[in-house]
Amino acid sequence: METKAELVFIPSPGLGHVTSAVEIAKLILDTDERIGIYLLIMKHPADFGVQPYLQSLPSHSRLNFVDISIDPTTAAELLSNKDKFLYDFIDGHKSKVSEFVRNNITSTRLAGFVLDMFCISMIDVANEFSVPSYIFFTSSTAFLALSLHFEALRNTSKYDYSESDEELSILGFKYPYPAKILPRPAKSVTPSSILYFDGIRRFKETKGIIINTFAELEPFALQSLSDAKISPPIYPIRPVINSDDGNKKQETKSIIKWLDEQENSSVVFLCFGTLGSFEPEQVKEIAIALERSGHRFLLSLRRPPPKGKLEMPSNYDNSEEVLPEGFLDRTKDIGKVVGWAPQMTVLSHPAVGGFVSHCGWNSTLESVCCGVPIAAWPLYAEQQMNAFLLVKELGLAVEIRMDYVKDFEGENPVDIVSAAEIEGAIRKLMADSEENEVRKKVKEMQEKSRIAMEEGGSSYTSLRLLIEDFISNIS
Repeated sequence: METKAELVFIPSPGLGHVTSAVEIAKLILDTDERIGIYLLIMKHPADFGVQPYLQSLPSHSRLNFVDISIDPTTAAELLSNKDKFLYDFIDGHKSKVSEFVRNNITSTRLAGFVLDMFCISMIDVANEFSVPSYIFFTSSTAFLALSLHFEALRNTSKYDYSESDEELSILGFKYPYPAKILPRPAKSVTPSSILYFDGIRRFKETKGIIINTFAELEPFALQSLSDAKISPPIYPIRPVINSDDGNKKQETKSIIKWLDEQENSSVVFLCFGTLGSFEPEQVKEIAIALERSGHRFLLSLRRPPPKGKLEMPSNYDNSEEVLPEGFLDRTKDIGKVVGWAPQMTVLSHPAVGGFVSHCGWNSTLESVCCGVPIAAWPLYAEQQMNAFLLVKELGLAVEIRMDYVKDFEGENPVDIVSAAEIEGAIRKLMADSEENEVRKKVKEMQEKSRIAMEEGGSSYTSLRLLIEDFISNIS
């Protein structure tokens, strides 16, 4: 079938945002042959693993990756202002986007722009071509509701919750929300929070918000937004998770071989996302907790980047240098320590019975869809909010420490989560299935996610409504 409608996808340059954009693009293309997609790539100076990921992807006849990167020197210079970097970096690509669209897409086929939640200024380019914009919100509906709530609040009063112990009534949440675990933009007025909420305000200019979730996971937040009537139409299209763990086949083979030798639901998997790493003193507490718990474990252990360097964590040449003396020998029969780990592959293995996670939204969805309960240890961004959602609102996780915040700048003393805290959460997480209410709830939600994506399910219906809306833009 001849392509009828062309979409322009513009993801933020972070790996989690790019992978989510690729997965939603593939989902749309696999659902409807009338659509073609151009996915525009802005190269971040630190890359964060985006280029190796893109190079590992198989080709797709209707998915075209386009490098629109600005000069690397110019991009690096923007890093000097950390508060504004992301927004200035994205703005710096506007002319590149405009040039590409003008030279490569027939105006009668251009159905719209699908913009990452941080790429709101690209609405200006969509307006230049008189086509609608859609937001792809890579986090939860609850975070969308919280963002809209505080965007409205800043127009009516000044707020500062940076040192507050209040519990707040916030749109999208059933229970009082602790101010101390608010995402950074909502805690106080700063240059970066102003830019963030300026973008949130512009959501109202778009034709729809596509959310990486499904209705049965977040019914309260979705209903709250519907009742409030403060956003464009919302499309909870399904959990969009990364189906490709990259091209590290040798590492994957070794991990799977070890998992194959373990009993079902016997292994706790510890993995902390793209930027997840800990200082040596924290690694020792994790190791002590694992050894004391007695549970089988798979630990993804990464070396932090040098202080003040915007780099990805790396694998240790020898993990013994940060682990307690003799730890690897004492646990050789029950545990495996690795560097990078193929997260989705591991979570979908029947041997895995629990997941100690930073609660990034992509990781959360992968865990739910694999039916694996979480021990919540958030590190940054909106992860503390995700932990609250999982533990308090949905009952799909146990808590390690919900208000933990990683200091990436190294400006403050290292905050240590004790071995006792970690061990206690692991024991609770890995309790026998018959006694484990969290495990039961996660298994029930896994089944709901499967039904949502089947014909007639909530996500199936939402995706098709979205696609028909795309097509209507060129009718």
